[in-house]
Amino acid sequence: MTEAAALAVRLGDVRKSYRRGHQVVPVLAGISLDIAAGDFLALMGPSGSGKSTLLNLIAGIDRADSGELWVAGTELGSLNDAELADWRARTIGFIFQFYNLMPVLDARENVALPLLLTGLSGRERRERAEFALTMVGLADRMDHTPGELSGGQQQRVAIARALVSDPVLIVADEPTGDLDRDSAGEVLALLQRLNREMGKTIVMVTHDQRAAAAAHAIIHLEKGVLSLSGERSGP
Repeated sequence: MTEAAALAVRLGDVRKSYRRGHQVVPVLAGISLDIAAGDFLALMGPSGSGKSTLLNLIAGIDRADSGELWVAGTELGSLNDAELADWRARTIGFIFQFYNLMPVLDARENVALPLLLTGLSGRERRERAEFALTMVGLADRMDHTPGELSGGQQQRVAIARALVSDPVLIVADEPTGDLDRDSAGEVLALLQRLNREMGKTIVMVTHDQRAAAAAHAIIHLEKGVLSLSGERSGP
């Protein structure tokens, strides 16, 4: 599928439901969406609209009930669980609202964690982690544990961890939701720089209109349906 391979993400009539006891709860109702390589997309909508579900499908954390889902040239429905886990480790970088850092590990060790799934030596993992931390402006905080860092610094560690495996796509779920205004601005500026200078494709879920304004375009989800595409400010 040449056209799909040229895109970072292509969703074709993707549907997803969950079971609550005997009840089937539809979450995504036939989503079709193309995301170009190098784009920075903000995904907005009320709680329960399916934003995080859509993000998890794109990231290969969850599976769609039906429809086609191509990411970085791979149709995710064609992969078994082991293949999907390997693809995810090579292709996706994750950034979460609450950082998800290991409190007993220092920044360098936290960033190196995704590399344990690779065949890299300990020295190579260390060098890559240090390079990623330098990129996010934390060269002087590598030996600090999360408890010794501010919220903004912890989120930058999380961004470095997302970058360390050089992923094709970065998915961010409310990356500024737990930060003060200044720290949020720093994190958004960093994401913009990664998109602009490194060409990383970014899909970001957010409730914050100010955060969404950092993206090239805004997509709204309403009851599992794409309802509006905001005006583009970039590629």
